[in-house]
Amino acid sequence: MRDLVILACTECKRRNYTTDKNKRKKPDRMEMKKFCKWCGTHTLHKETR
Repeated sequence: MRDLVILACTECKRRNYTTDKNKRKKPDRMEMKKFCKWCGTHTLHKETR
């Protein structure tokens, strides 16, 4: 079963992206490098709870 997760910027803490993931296969928190329109650069985005 795939669950909806929210990705937040580590620099400004804004929640910019939503995606889905399979929590059975990947139980740890997701981290992706994505563009933050508030910071204006590519930053690390982490899954929020």
